[in-house]
Amino acid sequence: MEIIPPKNQPNPGPAYKSPDNELYPRPQSGIAADRPAPPVTPPPEYKERRGSHGVLSTVGLFISAFLIAILLNTFVIQSYQVDGESMQNTLMNNDRLIVNKIPRTIARIDGHQFVPKRGDIIIFNQAGLPGYIGEKQLVKRVIGLPGEHVVVGDGHITIYNKQHPEGFDPDKAGIYHIDAKVTSQNYDGVLGPNQLFVCGDNRPNSEDSRYFGPISTDQVVAKLVLRILPLNKTQKF
Repeated sequence: MEIIPPKNQPNPGPAYKSPDNELYPRPQSGIAADRPAPPVTPPPEYKERRGSHGVLSTVGLFISAFLIAILLNTFVIQSYQVDGESMQNTLMNNDRLIVNKIPRTIARIDGHQFVPKRGDIIIFNQAGLPGYIGEKQLVKRVIGLPGEHVVVGDGHITIYNKQHPEGFDPDKAGIYHIDAKVTSQNYDGVLGPNQLFVCGDNRPNSEDSRYFGPISTDQVVAKLVLRILPLNKTQKF
Protein backbone atom coordinates (compact mmCIF):
# COMPACT_ATOMS: atom_id res chain seq x y z
CA MET A 1 0.00 0.00 0.00
CA GLU A 2 1.27 3.54 -0.84
CA ILE A 3 0.48 6.99 0.56
CA ILE A 4 0.13 9.53 -2.23
CA PRO A 5 0.99 13.08 -1.09
CA PRO A 6 -1.55 15.83 -1.90
CA LYS A 7 -0.93 17.84 -5.00
CA ASN A 8 1.36 20.90 -4.78
CA GLN A 9 3.00 19.61 -1.58
CA PRO A 10 6.49 18.08 -1.31
CA ASN A 11 6.79 14.33 -1.15
CA PRO A 12 7.43 13.42 2.47
CA GLY A 13 9.35 10.34 1.39
CA PRO A 14 8.50 6.70 1.66
CA ALA A 15 6.20 5.64 4.46
CA TYR A 16 7.36 3.45 7.30
CA LYS A 17 5.60 0.92 9.41
CA SER A 18 5.10 1.17 13.11
CA PRO A 19 5.47 -1.87 15.29
CA ASP A 20 1.74 -2.39 14.84
CA ASN A 21 2.17 -2.46 11.04
CA GLU A 22 0.40 0.92 10.66
CA LEU A 23 1.69 3.17 7.94
CA TYR A 24 2.88 6.75 8.80
CA PRO A 25 4.47 9.41 6.61
CA ARG A 26 8.17 9.73 7.28
CA PRO A 27 8.86 12.98 9.26
CA GLN A 28 11.33 15.43 7.81
CA SER A 29 14.61 15.25 9.57
CA GLY A 30 15.44 18.07 12.04
CA ILE A 31 12.14 20.03 11.74
CA ALA A 32 9.65 19.97 14.56
CA ALA A 33 6.00 20.05 13.63
CA ASP A 34 5.13 22.83 16.08
CA ARG A 35 8.09 25.15 15.37
CA PRO A 36 6.90 28.69 14.29
CA ALA A 37 7.76 29.99 10.87
CA PRO A 38 10.88 32.20 10.72
CA PRO A 39 10.22 35.98 10.61
CA VAL A 40 10.06 37.61 7.23
CA THR A 41 12.45 40.52 6.79
CA PRO A 42 10.86 43.45 4.88
CA PRO A 43 12.53 44.24 1.60
CA PRO A 44 14.96 47.20 1.63
CA GLU A 45 12.65 49.39 -0.42
CA TYR A 46 9.93 49.04 2.27
CA LYS A 47 12.32 50.33 4.93
CA GLU A 48 13.22 53.30 2.77
CA ARG A 49 9.57 54.18 2.29
CA ARG A 50 9.02 54.12 6.06
CA GLY A 51 12.01 56.40 6.60
CA SER A 52 10.76 58.96 4.07
CA HIS A 53 7.31 58.92 5.64
CA GLY A 54 8.82 59.64 9.06
CA VAL A 55 10.77 62.64 7.75
CA LEU A 56 7.68 64.05 6.04
CA SER A 57 5.64 63.60 9.24
CA THR A 58 8.27 65.48 11.27
CA VAL A 59 8.42 68.33 8.76
CA GLY A 60 4.62 68.52 8.70
CA LEU A 61 4.54 68.67 12.50
CA PHE A 62 6.97 71.60 12.60
CA ILE A 63 5.05 73.47 9.90
CA SER A 64 1.75 72.93 11.73
CA ALA A 65 3.26 74.15 15.01
CA PHE A 66 4.66 77.23 13.26
CA LEU A 67 1.30 78.07 11.67
CA ILE A 68 -0.54 77.59 14.98
CA ALA A 69 1.95 79.91 16.71
CA ILE A 70 1.37 82.59 14.04
CA LEU A 71 -2.41 82.30 14.40
CA LEU A 72 -2.23 82.53 18.19
CA ASN A 73 0.12 85.49 18.00
CA THR A 74 -2.10 87.29 15.49
CA PHE A 75 -5.58 86.61 16.83
CA VAL A 76 -5.40 85.31 20.45
CA ILE A 77 -2.48 86.34 22.69
CA GLN A 78 0.90 87.96 22.28
CA SER A 79 3.91 88.84 24.40
CA TYR A 80 5.15 92.44 24.59
CA GLN A 81 8.05 94.18 26.27
CA VAL A 82 7.61 97.69 27.67
CA ASP A 83 9.91 100.25 26.07
CA GLY A 84 9.91 103.57 27.85
CA GLU A 85 8.67 105.27 31.01
CA SER A 86 5.23 106.58 30.04
CA MET A 87 3.37 104.01 32.18
CA GLN A 88 5.51 104.23 35.31
CA ASN A 89 4.99 103.25 38.06
CA THR A 90 2.29 100.86 36.88
CA LEU A 91 4.54 99.36 34.20
CA MET A 92 8.29 99.71 34.18
CA ASN A 93 10.75 99.73 31.31
CA ASN A 94 11.54 96.17 30.08
CA ASP A 95 8.53 94.60 31.83
CA ARG A 96 7.30 91.55 29.90
CA LEU A 97 3.54 91.52 29.25
CA ILE A 98 0.88 89.16 27.92
CA VAL A 99 -1.96 90.83 26.03
CA ASN A 100 -5.36 89.47 24.98
CA LYS A 101 -6.41 89.90 21.33
CA ILE A 102 -9.58 87.80 21.42
CA PRO A 103 -12.08 90.67 22.01
CA ARG A 104 -10.66 92.64 19.09
CA THR A 105 -10.66 89.53 16.88
CA ILE A 106 -14.29 88.75 17.71
CA ALA A 107 -15.28 92.39 17.11
CA ARG A 108 -13.72 92.34 13.65
CA ILE A 109 -15.40 89.06 12.78
CA ASP A 110 -18.90 90.29 13.67
CA GLY A 111 -18.28 93.74 12.19
CA HIS A 112 -18.41 95.72 15.44
CA GLN A 113 -15.91 97.97 17.18
CA PHE A 114 -13.94 96.74 20.19
CA VAL A 115 -14.48 99.32 22.93
CA PRO A 116 -12.40 98.61 26.06
CA LYS A 117 -13.48 99.70 29.52
CA ARG A 118 -12.35 102.85 31.26
CA GLY A 119 -9.14 102.08 33.12
CA ASP A 120 -8.08 99.26 30.79
CA ILE A 121 -4.48 99.31 29.63
CA ILE A 122 -4.35 98.76 25.89
CA ILE A 123 -1.86 98.34 23.05
CA PHE A 124 -2.66 100.40 19.94
CA ASN A 125 -1.09 101.55 16.69
CA GLN A 126 -0.28 105.24 16.33
CA ALA A 127 1.08 107.01 13.28
CA GLY A 128 2.62 110.46 12.93
CA LEU A 129 4.81 110.35 16.03
CA PRO A 130 7.93 112.55 15.95
CA GLY A 131 11.00 110.61 14.87
CA TYR A 132 9.05 107.59 13.53
CA ILE A 133 8.06 106.62 10.02
CA GLY A 134 4.78 104.76 9.81
CA GLU A 135 3.03 103.36 12.88
CA LYS A 136 4.37 102.63 16.33
CA GLN A 137 2.66 100.49 18.97
CA LEU A 138 2.04 102.29 22.26
CA VAL A 139 0.73 101.16 25.64
CA LYS A 140 -1.61 103.58 27.45
CA ARG A 141 -4.61 103.62 29.77
CA VAL A 142 -8.16 104.28 28.53
CA ILE A 143 -9.49 107.45 30.16
CA GLY A 144 -12.34 108.66 27.95
CA LEU A 145 -14.95 106.56 26.11
CA PRO A 146 -16.94 107.19 22.89
CA GLY A 147 -19.39 110.09 23.11
CA GLU A 148 -17.90 111.60 26.29
CA HIS A 149 -16.74 115.17 26.76
CA VAL A 150 -13.12 115.24 27.95
CA VAL A 151 -11.53 118.32 29.48
CA VAL A 152 -7.90 118.52 30.59
CA GLY A 153 -7.01 121.65 32.50
CA ASP A 154 -5.99 123.07 35.85
CA GLY A 155 -3.82 119.99 36.42
CA HIS A 156 -6.53 117.32 36.19
CA ILE A 157 -8.93 115.50 33.85
CA THR A 158 -12.72 115.90 33.90
CA ILE A 159 -15.11 113.53 32.12
CA TYR A 160 -18.69 114.60 31.29
CA ASN A 161 -21.28 111.99 30.25
CA LYS A 162 -24.94 111.04 30.84
CA GLN A 163 -24.14 109.42 34.18
CA HIS A 164 -22.06 112.40 35.32
CA PRO A 165 -23.44 115.57 33.71
CA GLU A 166 -21.55 117.64 36.27
CA GLY A 167 -18.30 115.85 35.45
CA PHE A 168 -15.94 113.63 37.45
CA ASP A 169 -12.20 113.04 37.68
CA PRO A 170 -11.43 109.43 36.59
CA ASP A 171 -8.04 109.55 38.28
CA LYS A 172 -9.78 109.94 41.64
CA ALA A 173 -12.83 107.74 41.06
CA GLY A 174 -11.14 104.56 42.26
CA ILE A 175 -11.36 102.85 38.85
CA TYR A 176 -7.56 102.54 38.78
CA HIS A 177 -4.60 103.88 40.71
CA ILE A 178 -1.79 106.10 39.45
CA ASP A 179 0.93 107.96 41.30
CA ALA A 180 0.68 111.17 39.25
CA LYS A 181 -0.99 113.99 41.13
CA VAL A 182 -1.03 116.50 38.28
CA THR A 183 -2.05 116.11 34.62
CA SER A 184 -0.48 118.84 32.54
CA GLN A 185 -1.54 120.29 29.15
CA ASN A 186 -4.95 121.50 28.05
CA TYR A 187 -7.59 119.68 26.02
CA ASP A 188 -11.31 120.15 25.47
CA GLY A 189 -13.25 117.93 23.07
CA VAL A 190 -16.13 115.53 22.59
CA LEU A 191 -15.17 112.03 21.51
CA GLY A 192 -16.74 110.53 18.42
CA PRO A 193 -18.72 107.25 18.43
CA ASN A 194 -15.55 105.25 17.75
CA GLN A 195 -12.98 107.32 19.64
CA LEU A 196 -11.03 106.84 22.88
CA PHE A 197 -8.99 109.25 25.00
CA VAL A 198 -5.84 107.58 26.33
CA CYS A 199 -3.12 108.69 28.72
CA GLY A 200 0.04 107.26 30.21
CA ASP A 201 0.11 106.83 33.98
CA ASN A 202 3.35 108.85 34.12
CA ARG A 203 1.53 112.05 33.20
CA PRO A 204 4.59 114.36 33.20
CA ASN A 205 6.41 112.05 30.77
CA SER A 206 3.85 110.54 28.39
CA GLU A 207 3.01 111.35 24.79
CA ASP A 208 -0.69 110.51 24.54
CA SER A 209 -4.10 111.91 23.56
CA ARG A 210 -3.23 115.21 25.22
CA TYR A 211 -0.75 115.69 22.34
CA PHE A 212 -1.95 113.64 19.33
CA GLY A 213 -5.68 113.66 20.15
CA PRO A 214 -8.18 110.81 20.52
CA ILE A 215 -7.50 107.43 18.93
CA SER A 216 -9.90 105.31 16.91
CA THR A 217 -11.13 101.98 18.22
CA ASP A 218 -9.75 100.53 14.95
CA GLN A 219 -6.26 101.31 16.25
CA VAL A 220 -6.63 99.07 19.31
CA VAL A 221 -4.55 95.89 19.06
CA ALA A 222 -5.08 94.22 22.43
CA LYS A 223 -5.80 94.60 26.12
CA LEU A 224 -3.20 93.97 28.82
CA VAL A 225 -4.04 90.95 30.99
CA LEU A 226 -0.82 89.88 32.69
CA ARG A 227 2.70 90.99 33.58
CA ILE A 228 4.95 87.91 33.66
CA LEU A 229 8.38 89.48 34.18
CA PRO A 230 10.02 90.35 36.46
CA LEU A 231 8.80 87.37 38.48
CA ASN A 232 8.59 89.32 41.74
CA LYS A 233 6.13 91.75 40.07
CA THR A 234 3.85 89.26 38.32
CA GLN A 235 0.41 90.85 38.16
CA LYS A 236 -2.99 90.31 36.58
CA PHE A 237 -4.75 93.33 35.06
